[in-house]
Amino acid sequence: MFHPLENIDRYRIVLASGSPRRRELLGLLDVDFEVDTSHPVDETVPEGMDACEVPVYLSQLKAGAYPLSDDDDRLVITADTVVLLDGDVLGKPADEAEAIAMLGRLSGREQTVVTGVTVRTCDRTLTFSATSHVEFATLSHDEIVYYVERYRPLDKAGAYGIQEWIGAAAIRGIRGSFYNVMGLPVHRLYETLKEI
Repeated sequence: MFHPLENIDRYRIVLASGSPRRRELLGLLDVDFEVDTSHPVDETVPEGMDACEVPVYLSQLKAGAYPLSDDDDRLVITADTVVLLDGDVLGKPADEAEAIAMLGRLSGREQTVVTGVTVRTCDRTLTFSATSHVEFATLSHDEIVYYVERYRPLDKAGAYGIQEWIGAAAIRGIRGSFYNVMGLPVHRLYETLKEI
């Protein structure tokens, strides 16, 4: 039976991410894969790096942590997503107070979401980034607290998951990929996997 990604049948696909959203999104491509987070990296970014370059840099850093021998059959996929506002990188909040503060900054504003993705085999590395613009409605403090206490978005860049309550209640619009905002620009990844 035809499969649109039969060109990667010879590889053992490894998603190097603990994100349940990335697992769900990669699964949409109907490929078998395993999750391996056994090679963590220090995600310190070089001083002065442009905020838009951070997710690409981190995805490449994560991919480079996987030792692949010359005859390795693994195809490793790594990704990093950041939310950008006023030139600042809004990563994962450290606690509920920081999540509430982040969402307060995002309320009523448009932010930029950038995901960097690296696909690496023993003989090839391809990296790309995807950008989406997300327009938030104005949220009251009580609405923000409700969301943070109920959904605990501490594992999400920018302190929100667009697929959750806040996406339904407060996202006015998106320019770019919805899936990118979730953490994996699946269409771009699909096109990249066809090139391997």
